Amino acid sequence: MLALVGKLVDYRSVRNGAVIVEDNIIRAVVPVEELREWGVDEVYGGENYLVIPGLINAHTHVAMAKFRGLGEDLPTEEWLEKIIWPMELEWTRREIRKWAEIGIKEALMNGSTTINDHYFFADEIAKVAERLGVRAFIGQTVMDEVDFSPASPDEGFRFFRRWQNKSELVKLTLAPHATNTVSLDLLREIAELSEETGARVHIHLAQSRAEVSEVRRRYGLSPVGLLERAGLLNGRLIGVHGVYLDDSDFRSLAKAGPSLVHCPTSNVKLEAQTVNLRKLLDLGLNVALGNDSPNPTGILDPFLEMRTAGIVANLTAGRAHAVPARELFGMATVRGAHALGLKAGLIEPGYLADLVLINADKPWFRPIENVYSLLVYSVRGSDVEKVVVNGRPVHRKIY
Repeated sequence: MLALVGKLVDYRSVRNGAVIVEDNIIRAVVPVEELREWGVDEVYGGENYLVIPGLINAHTHVAMAKFRGLGEDLPTEEWLEKIIWPMELEWTRREIRKWAEIGIKEALMNGSTTINDHYFFADEIAKVAERLGVRAFIGQTVMDEVDFSPASPDEGFRFFRRWQNKSELVKLTLAPHATNTVSLDLLREIAELSEETGARVHIHLAQSRAEVSEVRRRYGLSPVGLLERAGLLNGRLIGVHGVYLDDSDFRSLAKAGPSLVHCPTSNVKLEAQTVNLRKLLDLGLNVALGNDSPNPTGILDPFLEMRTAGIVANLTAGRAHAVPARELFGMATVRGAHALGLKAGLIEPGYLADLVLINADKPWFRPIENVYSLLVYSVRGSDVEKVVVNGRPVHRKIY
């Protein structure tokens, strides 16, 4: 058994104590003075430490670390068609392994215990994720409305079958690229497989004006309407971005029960636009947070994503303090866990032992009063000292 000691912070509460970890779950949460009674082998943390649930990076493309900084200042469609897709055609399995390792290490070092990754050569990414010890939901990107060999639907289904029930840490999603790059027939096939297996469906949703226009031209529907027609509008759906959806689309999403992943840094950088987060939360929609790709966001740091989400929410809502820090922290933890169907995101007995230890013995943590505000607006990934995934320490701070 091991224990993490400090100020324990999750969406529900802030308290001092020790988290007892046995196997892959949280066995107990106890006062520090009772720690000796548990026969713990290893103890981490102490005074001036924060212990939080592992952050859930609900939309990533970790191997795209290779493209960091490339294609600056281009809108989404040009960025994809002129920069990203031509370079992706040159991927080799060896290159994917190399850059997936860089991206996953970056995610872990910045406090992400879970990633939800959507990319090509998913076999290689899954192998790296398992070796490095991150909890990973991985889908092989597929599309059939664009002639792009790495996104072959057949390969996507083969990957899914190969890895089904193969790993404790690597779980599978079905990963249609977007509503304009995947046909209605293929979406329906994916919906059937999701229904059969219970797998989540992870899809880019209304991430650009061009996507919405193309879907309306083909089907006379919004992207949400197309997903409903395909049989995908349910609690297993994880839509990403939603930048160009309207209020009726968001009401449909809230009613049907899927999750939306908010990636504000990527949205604002590529599109100079993003969703009204306050409105989505008021509708009752489950909203998680994602870093998206290291290109264009620059870094896989979920703390920075929380901070950006809070600041941008004020602009879209037209008022200050539109989304409290505690809600933003919940989006990066328990709401992300809900999106993926994980019993995680809270520091409670029986929950997965995915935890992060933060060294708070630094000037920007003073005073330690409003801890939620500190976690959203003061912490950065470099403050992470230890990451525990599935009950096992997987990262020590590297200087």
